[in-house]
Amino acid sequence: MNYNILAYIIYSIIILLIIFWLGRKLHSIGRIYILALYKEDAKACDSMNNVLLIAYYLFNAGYAFLKLHNWQYVGNREELIYSVGLNIGVLLIILAVSHYFNMTTIYFISRKRKNILPSKNQ
Repeated sequence: MNYNILAYIIYSIIILLIIFWLGRKLHSIGRIYILALYKEDAKACDSMNNVLLIAYYLFNAGYAFLKLHNWQYVGNREELIYSVGLNIGVLLIILAVSHYFNMTTIYFISRKRKNILPSKNQ
């Protein structure tokens, strides 16, 4: 039996489920933060949120499938479990780091906009 093909199938199914589930979750939750940046302009907020979701899907699914190119040889079931677990773990770390980077960027953009825009009390 070719364990590499089984590893590719298991990895692809699990990682695509994680990517799409997490993308939908971040899309719905992140709308609040983007709406604050766009000063309650819902149409612009939704457009930006949809663009970010598509970029998220393309970046992460592309990286996940690119990872298949550099997959090590899998000779038995133990190596299969180790290999799939390791590659899923690496992708989850990348997802977490990119999410925190995006949230930090949104935070600094919103801070900068608050400093630039005149306050309503003036």
